[in-house]
Amino acid sequence: MKLWNYQQVFHHQLRTLCSKSIETSQGPLSGIRVLDLTRILAGPYCTMLLGDLGAEIIKVESPGGGDETRKWGPPFVNGESAYFLSINRNKKSIVVDMKNSQGSNLIKELAVKSDVLVENYIPDKLKKFGLDFQSLHAVAPHLVYCSITGYGSTGPYSSRPGYDVIAASIGGLLNITGPQSGDPCKVGVAVTDLATGLYAHGAIMAALLQRSKTGRGQKIDCNLLSTQVSLLANIGSNYLNAGWEAKRWGTAHESIVPYQSFKTKDGFLTIGAGSDKQFKELCEILNVTQFLEDPKFQTNKDRVENRKELVSVLTKIFSSKTNDHWLKLFESSSIPCGPVNKMKDVFTDPQVIYNDMINNMNHPSAGHIKLAGPAVKYSESVNMARSPPPCLAQHTNEILSSVLQYKEDYIEHLRNCKVVF
Repeated sequence: MKLWNYQQVFHHQLRTLCSKSIETSQGPLSGIRVLDLTRILAGPYCTMLLGDLGAEIIKVESPGGGDETRKWGPPFVNGESAYFLSINRNKKSIVVDMKNSQGSNLIKELAVKSDVLVENYIPDKLKKFGLDFQSLHAVAPHLVYCSITGYGSTGPYSSRPGYDVIAASIGGLLNITGPQSGDPCKVGVAVTDLATGLYAHGAIMAALLQRSKTGRGQKIDCNLLSTQVSLLANIGSNYLNAGWEAKRWGTAHESIVPYQSFKTKDGFLTIGAGSDKQFKELCEILNVTQFLEDPKFQTNKDRVENRKELVSVLTKIFSSKTNDHWLKLFESSSIPCGPVNKMKDVFTDPQVIYNDMINNMNHPSAGHIKLAGPAVKYSESVNMARSPPPCLAQHTNEILSSVLQYKEDYIEHLRNCKVVF
């Protein structure tokens, strides 16, 4: 097996990171190579964020269709899943059969020539292929190895497959989401998966920073359940410190009133009065100044205790006019407010457009596609969508020849042996 000396790898990358000659247009992670053994959402979202920052992402997919989300639809865009397109830009796709010993050795060679490996297999699954942290750390001590699991690498649930909605159920999110008198609700997008991807992305950045000081990689463990428990924030703190059992509030806030969505004549409007000063301003704008003298509404604590009475009056007021009417009325105030937008409204919103959140790209098979762009801007670097999501196995030849420097006849041999596709 061909192994690149890990010291060469580390010193090369360290020079790349420290060099002032790096072009800012390449992104702050330019020169970093990430071996992506993930699929579905949390892992691919993490590696996409690293790719947006300039890292080279080699997405290793399995024979027989690759990442499962390639089949998740409708909708499809000329045969390409819109779901897959949303989280796989700035990546190169190679299809390798890791169950074949030549395939697992090939992936190991790629790992030695990479800075980061991200995987989201069930714990110990990769051990039988020699692709677990201990096996790779022995030949690539510089490698930052990030495992994303459902519940953790060890423990009573460790062998269970991880799914967003299950982790969100066990972690309490579904129980605090939905109408006050209704059933538990799933959030509209897989926030537990996405937040785990964000945690993993940040952890990898920190591990790369530490490696620049120590020369050594390390293992990072992220899991959906721990992510979800950490995201309980004030709701978790309310229980841990005051014994308050959480409940569903619809769009309302447990500890601030008024802070929720109200039905208007033509839609819904969300407002928040997070301070007594803002509540006073709200009452003046809505011409309900009688509330300002009423002892039931003097402080936020009073308003929380008398929530039903206050919200009932506000509901009647807001339902009498349109969203536009209220938005114009609140425009010059300090009251936070915004419409509850449908997708067509989101992507035509003037601030969304100004923030450059819609990226247009040309995909080799889907044609012209639009993707929601990176959310973070840099003053002296870039965070951007450079290349469209890859077709399955689109970059197999390129990776084998340029990264591993295999000759064409050997690549043909691997194809014939069904090691690569």
